[in-house]
Amino acid sequence: MQIAGLDIGSHNIKLIVGEVGKSGEIKIMKVWKVPSRGVRKGAIYDIDEVALATSDIFSALRKDFKAASKNIYVNVNGPQISSRSSKGIIAVSRADNEIYKDDIDRVIKASQAVAISPNRRIIHTITREFVVDGVKDILDPQGLVGNRLEVESIIIDAFSMYLANLTKLIELNGCKIGGFVIGPLSSSRAVLTKKQKELGVVLLDIGAATTGMAVYEESKLLHSAIFPIGAGHITNDVAVGFKIPVADAESVKLQFGYAMSRSVPQKESIDLRLISADVRGTVGKRFLSEIIESRLAEIFELVNNELKSIGKAQQLPAGVIISGGGAKLLGIQDLAREELRLSSQLGVTEGNFPIIDPDYKAELEDPEFVCATGLLLCGAEYSKKDGILDFVDWGNPVTSFLKSFLKNLLP
Repeated sequence: MQIAGLDIGSHNIKLIVGEVGKSGEIKIMKVWKVPSRGVRKGAIYDIDEVALATSDIFSALRKDFKAASKNIYVNVNGPQISSRSSKGIIAVSRADNEIYKDDIDRVIKASQAVAISPNRRIIHTITREFVVDGVKDILDPQGLVGNRLEVESIIIDAFSMYLANLTKLIELNGCKIGGFVIGPLSSSRAVLTKKQKELGVVLLDIGAATTGMAVYEESKLLHSAIFPIGAGHITNDVAVGFKIPVADAESVKLQFGYAMSRSVPQKESIDLRLISADVRGTVGKRFLSEIIESRLAEIFELVNNELKSIGKAQQLPAGVIISGGGAKLLGIQDLAREELRLSSQLGVTEGNFPIIDPDYKAELEDPEFVCATGLLLCGAEYSKKDGILDFVDWGNPVTSFLKSFLKNLLP
C-alpha cells in the first residue's frame, strides 16, 4: 500500500511518499520540497498560486506513484483551528447492561453534540477517557457491565472553506485525499514517545507563519492550539531591523543567529557580503540575537499562557519538544528552558525508515519534515485496505478508522 503525506506550509511545501509493507514498516520512496506560494498563516488564500507551486510534484506523483496519489494525508494548520473539551453521556441499552461497540459509538457521537458555527467542520473527535458508573480512566469499556456510560472527548474543528480549498487543490490535480490531520497531532505522532506522553509533555511545532502545540499527560491529549506567529516573523523582523531583503535576512538568521542574546559578545559583527554580493556593510551579532530572542519569547509567552489555562505550566516532567523549521535556530532549547521552566529538546522522528535514495536521509532528519513524516505514520494507521476514506467522514465516530486513531493517541 502506498501513501503520501502533504504538508502545505507558508514557506515550503513538503510531500513524502511511503510504501507500507506487510509488517507495517514504511519505506520512503520519494521526497519533495518546493517553495510555497499562495499560503498565508498556514491557510490557502490563493488556490491558483498554490496550484502553480505544486503542479510539478503532483504531476510526478500521479505518474510514478499512482496509488499514493489517491491516498494523500494532508496537514491542516492555521489559527482557524479550534479545540474544546466535550462530554457525552448515555444509558447502556441492553438488559444485561453489558457495553457493546454500538454503545461506545453512541456515546462518542453524543460528545460531538457541541454548538459550532455552520461554516466550521469537526475533523477530529479524540477520546480522553471513558467513565462507567462513575469509574474513570477506562480506555476501552467494551465488555464491561454498567448502567451509565460517559466519555470525555476533545473536539477539534476547522474552517470549512479551508478544508474545501485543500480538497479542491488536490482534486484539480487528479489526486484524492485520504484524510486530514491537524499539524500538532501529526508532528506529535512522529516525534513523541509513549513514555513522554505518559509522563506529560508539550510538543511545539514552529513553522514559518504558525506555531502549533499539543499537550499530553497519562497518554492522553489534554490540549492543542495553533498560534498565528512563527519563524517567518523573525525573518521579517531581521529584514526590517537590518534593512536587507527577506531572503538575505533568512540566511543571516540561520547562519549567525542565536536565541540567547546575552551569550553573544557585544563586539562581534557580521559582514553582510558573506551572505550576498548585493548587500554591503556590517551588523551587530548581539543585535541580531536580540531580535530573534524577542520574537521567540513572544511565542513562548503564548505557549505558557495556554499551559496556565489548563493548569500545566511548569508541570510537565518530559518537558517541551521543539520541531518544525523554527527548531533550526541555535540556542532555541536554552531559551525555551528559561521561558517555560521546563526541560527542552529538539524533536527528531522516532523509528527507522528504509530509504530508497540515501539523499533523502538528511531531509528526514530535518525538523522541518517532522509534520510530513507524521502524516505518513498517521496514513499508515488510518488507511483502509479496501478503499480511501473521504475527509467528509473524518470526524465520524462509527468508522473503524477512528478506532485506530484513538488507539494511537491512547496507547
